[in-house]
Amino acid sequence: MDRNSIIGFVLIAAVLIGFSIYSQPSKEEQRAAFVKDSIAQANRAKAEKAAKVAAFKRQQEMKQKVANDTTALFHNALVGKAQNVVLSNNKVALTLSTKGATVVKAYLKNQKGSRQFIGHNMSDMSGKHDDLNGVTLFEGSRQSLDYTLVAKEVNISTSDLYFTPSAVTDSTVTMTAEAGQGKKLILNYRLGKDYMLHLSLKTVGMAGLFDPNTARVNIDWHETVRQQERGFNFENRYARLDWKNSEGGTDYLSEASSKQKTTEEPMDWVAFKNQFFSSVIIAKDGFDTGADLESTVYNKESQDNWKVRYLKDFKAGLKTAFDPSGRKATELEFYYGPNDFYTLKNVEKESTFGKDLDMEKLVYLGWPLFRIINRWFTMPVFTWLTTWGFNMGIVLILITLLLKLITYPMVKKSYMSSAKMRVLKPKLDEATKQYDKPEDAMQKQQAMMAEYSKYGVSPLSGCLPMLIQMPIWIAMFNFVPNAIQLRGESFLWIHDLSTYDPIIEWGRTLPIIGDHLSLTCILFVAAQLIYSWITMQLQKDQMVGQQAEQMKMMQWMMYLMPLMFFFIFNDYSAGLNFYYFISLLFSAIIMFVLRKTTNDEKLLAILERRYKENASNPKKMSGLAARMQALQQMQQEQMRQQQNRKK
Repeated sequence: MDRNSIIGFVLIAAVLIGFSIYSQPSKEEQRAAFVKDSIAQANRAKAEKAAKVAAFKRQQEMKQKVANDTTALFHNALVGKAQNVVLSNNKVALTLSTKGATVVKAYLKNQKGSRQFIGHNMSDMSGKHDDLNGVTLFEGSRQSLDYTLVAKEVNISTSDLYFTPSAVTDSTVTMTAEAGQGKKLILNYRLGKDYMLHLSLKTVGMAGLFDPNTARVNIDWHETVRQQERGFNFENRYARLDWKNSEGGTDYLSEASSKQKTTEEPMDWVAFKNQFFSSVIIAKDGFDTGADLESTVYNKESQDNWKVRYLKDFKAGLKTAFDPSGRKATELEFYYGPNDFYTLKNVEKESTFGKDLDMEKLVYLGWPLFRIINRWFTMPVFTWLTTWGFNMGIVLILITLLLKLITYPMVKKSYMSSAKMRVLKPKLDEATKQYDKPEDAMQKQQAMMAEYSKYGVSPLSGCLPMLIQMPIWIAMFNFVPNAIQLRGESFLWIHDLSTYDPIIEWGRTLPIIGDHLSLTCILFVAAQLIYSWITMQLQKDQMVGQQAEQMKMMQWMMYLMPLMFFFIFNDYSAGLNFYYFISLLFSAIIMFVLRKTTNDEKLLAILERRYKENASNPKKMSGLAARMQALQQMQQEQMRQQQNRKK
């Protein structure tokens, strides 16, 4: 990669970083926006609260009327004692309450010998009080689900009713709320073999009691997503509310800030997810247009003394089909499980709805190009290596080695192009010595290109390693933080590859750097500095004239970039930083070995023979080099014309 290529990449990075800093609003603008948003949010909350209070008051009056009227619907079901019913298999245990007949706790079981589903105790980062048997997704009032049926007299809310359980087994239960003589509301639950819970909701003997214009059931779903991993801010980046449109792809609310949205298309499912786990509700008949979705971001500082911290608060107001006659049941399915690509993809097989759910898209693999790399290369190789029983750190090393082997022929070809330019440097100095003035820069560049062409050398091929590695680096940037296989896996000094590995923590969040120093991030930055130094040394040997002086000025920028990476990646997972560290280390070793095994004298002799062959059988410059020369000539001609007009 020549000087112009290096300058180009550095300038692109500098422009992007500079623009991001420049485009940030000032403190005064941020404060004004914050005040404006706060006022608008407060007014909206006040209006919503008033509307809710009024609706609640009306509903309570109707409930009191029902409670006083022994002949009213569900009179007996309004009073009772809540009991728990647990449905369990070897993957998950779901606790249902007879008050409301919904899941009040989801517990994923850890498999013997695995650390993937360990429940981390966030109040004790030492790991001594972690739950080694499983992880709790939610429990208690932090999650709620309410079905509301619009009746003629009063709306029926399942959260107000006490149900009677029957036909209870490890995987099934029938919840029944008595509405009156011969009238019932029945919820049938069946737990599948993995993480799927199937529900059918229907009424018996209640035809004619519902509003004939409303053949829908309202579903109000809420969950406050708890922190499961060590890095609060890092995990919060992956916690978000997702959904799938019935006639399209998936969509989501921004994870970066609090958002509200009213959907404009029907949906198949809605998911409340964090980094490695999700709760998903799926409707057989889909959810109607106009669903109200809301995501509220929590901050870490306000929860410093909490035993359990929470990332976001999710709400979904949904509607789906309901048959008031009771002939057809409303069917829903729930997924409480890991964000594992293949497990989520398998949900379609376990679902009884026969839909293309595309739930594997809950695992974000990047933009289309990077998703293709991850979907058809990284994941199959990663899964195959995992089946051999290797430690996940070894798996990352083996993937890195495999990628280096695949790209080695192209990297070697690129290096040889740079080596050719290096051995030709004395001849280039001689051929361009008459163009030392700044105004002769264009002519000097043309002379260099012409000299390279005589020897059959393409200076542009030096960019190839960067072009090859960048898509792979970005693909891994998207894959590793979402790989649940790394969760809880230790390697060498790293306690958990899925989160940062602190060598020191100071308990409070500082601007830019956070509350810790990550060792793998430091190693990554050190490897980047070493690789940059090796690259600069190789490039320095092939610079001509003023290029060498300009290269010295560029060195500090090349060394500054890794330091900037430190502040970006200090909060990222140890697995990702470890991969980058190993990748750069192998790259540096490859460059070092290629330099030591390249015989400059033999290489120059080969180029001399090629020069003589080209001299006896001259060829026109072709390809990109020819187009660049033509462009340079055009620019030179334009400069001459401008100078003539000035005269």
